Amino acid sequence: MEIRYHLDESVPNAIANGLRLRGIDVTTTKDAGLLEAPDDQQLAYAHANHRVIVSFDDDFLVLASQGVEHSGIAYCHQRERSIGQVVNGLVSLWRQRTREDMAWQTHYL
Repeated sequence: MEIRYHLDESVPNAIANGLRLRGIDVTTTKDAGLLEAPDDQQLAYAHANHRVIVSFDDDFLVLASQGVEHSGIAYCHQRERSIGQVVNGLVSLWRQRTREDMAWQTHYL
């Protein structure tokens, strides 16, 4: 099955818009009613909905290293990539991997 994404609040809406323009299923923290929710709740929401969480927040890497269940993490340091580069990286990941491939995996953009 195709990857579906959930973008936490650290990720600009322009990235969600860029993915949606390409036909990719995306939710955001605002869409899910999770503004200001702790990272573990964000990760639990994404996992319950079989979504890869996309974040610029390295706290998700810590949660993954602690063995918290997740359906995949796509991580990028906030100042390392432009919006276009992040969108292109996520599109590439979406094209190359399945939802099942991403379970318990962390992908660095």
